Amino acid sequence: MNRRDFLKTSSLASGAFFIPSFLKPFEFSAGSNSHKVLVVVQLSGGNDGLNTIVPFENDLYYNKRTSLALPKTEIIRLNDQLGMNPAMAALQELNDQGWMSVLNSVGYPNPDRSHFRSMDIWQSASASNEYLSTGWIGRYLDSNCTGCDSAIEVDDTLSLAMKGHNRKGIAVKDPGKLYQATREPFFKGMADAAGSAMLNEDNLGYLYKTMIETGSSAEYINATSRTFDVKAEYPNSGFAKQLKMISKFIQSGLQTKVYYVSLGGFDTHVGQKGTQERLLKEWSEGMSAFLKDLKAGGKLDDTVVMTFSEFGRRVEQNASNGTDHGTANNLFLFGGKLSKKGIFNEAPDLSDLDEGDLKYKIDFRNVYATLLHKWLEVDDAAVLGGKFGQMDLVG
Repeated sequence: MNRRDFLKTSSLASGAFFIPSFLKPFEFSAGSNSHKVLVVVQLSGGNDGLNTIVPFENDLYYNKRTSLALPKTEIIRLNDQLGMNPAMAALQELNDQGWMSVLNSVGYPNPDRSHFRSMDIWQSASASNEYLSTGWIGRYLDSNCTGCDSAIEVDDTLSLAMKGHNRKGIAVKDPGKLYQATREPFFKGMADAAGSAMLNEDNLGYLYKTMIETGSSAEYINATSRTFDVKAEYPNSGFAKQLKMISKFIQSGLQTKVYYVSLGGFDTHVGQKGTQERLLKEWSEGMSAFLKDLKAGGKLDDTVVMTFSEFGRRVEQNASNGTDHGTANNLFLFGGKLSKKGIFNEAPDLSDLDEGDLKYKIDFRNVYATLLHKWLEVDDAAVLGGKFGQMDLVG
């Protein structure tokens, strides 16, 4: 197709995009309203896993956290060794229903304690000495989504995790506002300018394609999501509103398979107790509303939610009643088709530390590989750049 023919077939009229077929936008992914969905929840800042899932029978926990350790009498017990922070009471019903699984000591070899670098490692699924410019979800889109769906991050910006070589997710915080933005004269002018800057008759400019795809996706997401109104009650928090938006997307029939959302503020070096409890309460109550909403709508069995943080905290508290950057951490899975409910593996070993930090027992890429292979049903090795062992996580 030459430039003149392309412009004829993709011209802008009344501010709306007419989409050339080769771009494969969201609307070309129409299919069954029943498909498996993965929701990724990122707890940014390094959540303290030991005060999230508490080893309440371990004396070392209390010896190393003289003022930060949670009293046994307040713990919501999950088994005879581990229990939840009392701020997470909203998750108790999810656990009782078998909709929650806790993986302990998740991390990676040669851990990095920098927020930015460790988050890059988790989002790119790289080794600690490897630097990748693409994310694991973005590469999933590259490898498996020719002419199918995309991925949505409920935010204003797109994380590294969602960026592939040739395809990427889309950041959508408010479908209506995004759609209106793509209809503004400024956006149209930018698209026209990008089109006129194409290198030659047969090589379409990356910016032009991106803007065309954004416009088409915004129109489709806005139109489709408006067909469903979430009736369930959600807490009045920013995080819960993001989950409510994802529920709206899922239950409206949007064919997207991967969603991404973040909750920040977990870098608790000083006065940790109050801050972490507030954030864990916000996260737990949002998750509870979301999972119950999906259950009521018949979508829980088709959905898995993975919650992670870039690292845990050190075992011993610091002098400021907080915790410093650590290594291995707990990871949560939620959904109606979990293979193993409750506590997945043994409690962290506080007597065998690596310079004061927990040793990882599960490589996070094993979790990714399992979700890619068993849940999203794609070639995990092609996405992750190597073969990682499968785990019995989902049915």
